[in-house]
Amino acid sequence: MILHYVLITGRLIAGRGWVMSKTESFVFYLVDEFAHIAFSCAIEPLRIANLESGQALYEWSFASENGETAMSSSGTVIRVHGGFDKRWQADRLFVLSGLNMRNHISRSLLAALRRERLHGTPIGALCSAAYILAFAGMLDGMRTAVHWQFHDLFVEEFPDVDLVPNVFVPDEKIITASGGTATADLMLHLIRTAHGEDLADRVADQMVLSSVRESTAAQKISVQARHGMRNPHLTQAIQRMSEEIEDPLSTTEVAAHVGISTRQLERLFRRYLDRSPSKYYQEIRMQRARNLLLQSEKSVTEIAIACGFRSVTHFSRVYRGFFGVSPGEQRGRLT
Repeated sequence: MILHYVLITGRLIAGRGWVMSKTESFVFYLVDEFAHIAFSCAIEPLRIANLESGQALYEWSFASENGETAMSSSGTVIRVHGGFDKRWQADRLFVLSGLNMRNHISRSLLAALRRERLHGTPIGALCSAAYILAFAGMLDGMRTAVHWQFHDLFVEEFPDVDLVPNVFVPDEKIITASGGTATADLMLHLIRTAHGEDLADRVADQMVLSSVRESTAAQKISVQARHGMRNPHLTQAIQRMSEEIEDPLSTTEVAAHVGISTRQLERLFRRYLDRSPSKYYQEIRMQRARNLLLQSEKSVTEIAIACGFRSVTHFSRVYRGFFGVSPGEQRGRLT
């Protein structure tokens, strides 16, 4: 079944008769293995907005590489309305991809994106699709949201992109959402901007969303919330550790940065995180290394250096201690 909804109706406003709103046309480029949760969170708010308003506020079409079907990360196959080579005349174009987006960047996809940009079509990226637009050179200098899992990859490959931890960024030339339910937050923002707070709230109610996040909300649960702590010194220390991966600081240097003694810092880590500062620091570096191994084509040597190791042998030994596999073995796995 092809999903393409258009409601030809209107609404009656007292004293003014029937008022029709222009139908806004969205096209979604579905890149194979696209994230199904982001797909649903993109389409359903538009469908419900039509239903709640009694108007054809939105219509949407899907495109894919082969012009016939697109397969999601869950294996669900969606019939589409055409290929990337078709000129859609859309009001908005969104690209949606998933975990393995790097394997599906094709010449036809890049050519279509450049064609649409040349024609002035507003373009957006959902979930990992920001990687595709960054690869095409379209996000340099722009504030960009992408799923937190790809942040390390972006830092290494696209240093000119202004990566932010927000759930979505609606106020750039290219709008981006980090994926998952953040896609619904973005769509509700677009509905609110175009048709008012009341309709956006009614759509959220139909989706049983108890709260809708603003664009400035952070993607990941903060360290404070996760561990139930409110100690500013510990928060500052963890932030500094996360910023200094390639050239790790000593525990003494971290303590000096936050203005407390080394012993005080060690007590804070033991109290709130049940580990030493150096152990926690190493966990941050190992997670960065794992992300780069799974998401980039950098060599093990390059990744070791990027994560603060000067010896590949030492890096491999520490990595195996954390994850039970060598860096090379990890690269051969999907997760």
